[in-house]
Amino acid sequence: MSKFSSKNQFLMLAFGSCLLFANFVESGQQNQTDTGGSAAGDFGPPQGEPIQAILTSAPEVPPPVNRDYPAKVIVDMEVRELDMEISEGVTYTFWTFGSTVPGSFIRIRQGDTVEFHLKNHPDSKMPHNINLHAVTRPGGGATSSFTAPGHEAVFSFKALNQSLYVYHCATAPVGMHVANGMYGLILVEPPGGLPPVDKEFYVMQGEFYTVGKYREKGHQPFDMQKAIEENATYVLFNGSEGALVGDKAVSTVVGDTIRLFVGNGGPYLVSSFHVIGEIFDKVYQEGGTYYQENVQTTLVPAGGFAVTEFRVEVPGTLIIVDHSIFRAFNKGALGMIKVDGPDNLAVYSGKEVDNV
Repeated sequence: MSKFSSKNQFLMLAFGSCLLFANFVESGQQNQTDTGGSAAGDFGPPQGEPIQAILTSAPEVPPPVNRDYPAKVIVDMEVRELDMEISEGVTYTFWTFGSTVPGSFIRIRQGDTVEFHLKNHPDSKMPHNINLHAVTRPGGGATSSFTAPGHEAVFSFKALNQSLYVYHCATAPVGMHVANGMYGLILVEPPGGLPPVDKEFYVMQGEFYTVGKYREKGHQPFDMQKAIEENATYVLFNGSEGALVGDKAVSTVVGDTIRLFVGNGGPYLVSSFHVIGEIFDKVYQEGGTYYQENVQTTLVPAGGFAVTEFRVEVPGTLIIVDHSIFRAFNKGALGMIKVDGPDNLAVYSGKEVDNV
């Protein structure tokens, strides 16, 4: 950053780069006339008083919308640049939406009109913006939301297509902003809502590029050259090693049906998402309307998602991994689901005979 003579020069360059980038980005929306997408017609004006969106940090998910009408929904989100632990004894300067990595989970309904307020904390050193893949407009809202430190941007959009979508910062250099943790998920529920389940959790993978080696102690700066070479130091769920392990593991009981909203912030790697000891009853992939059944491992591209559902049959600890397996045991991509309840010997009896 030393090559910039002043903060003002840097902001002007970043703003110009952001506008140039946004002109080349398209929203990527696919109208699906048979699945209630935007081609199905106008959903009508918002009804009632504006509603303040409930935002949650991973692994928590906001409650279902439970509305049979479109509304005006207010989303307030603040960007902060924070030094936080990426691994035990290792800190990193994360750039965050809502002070967490991944950013806050947003849950709305198809047909809603969203009034988005993006604030950039005065202590930030960088300008930031947001590109929501749920926004139908080139740039996904990036040009309207460019925000300097200490400022706020407000823009609105209509949620035309139901599905789960990634959002991320799109300020140049885009890869650096994403690699520092600026991504999250927004769920656009269908008008009738999602089928009920017992538990829902938010899991998002991302990779980090540090000057120091994996688990090297102390504060570790971002390494641009490693990022360009796609040589990730860490591959993590929910922003830090151990974010879903031990006391931070998510929990459930035998017989529960689980829904995992799984995102991949990237910026590069495709995730081979797998839960050891379970088969996904359903997996909704890219586009979100149709599902596959009885899936063992599902690919989640950078900037993409999957929704997985399964019923837990036996107690124990289920291990979440990226099945590109060295990432799990040598870069940190591990999580846990703790399942309580009685044994089911008809499903799994354990070791019965020792033939040695």
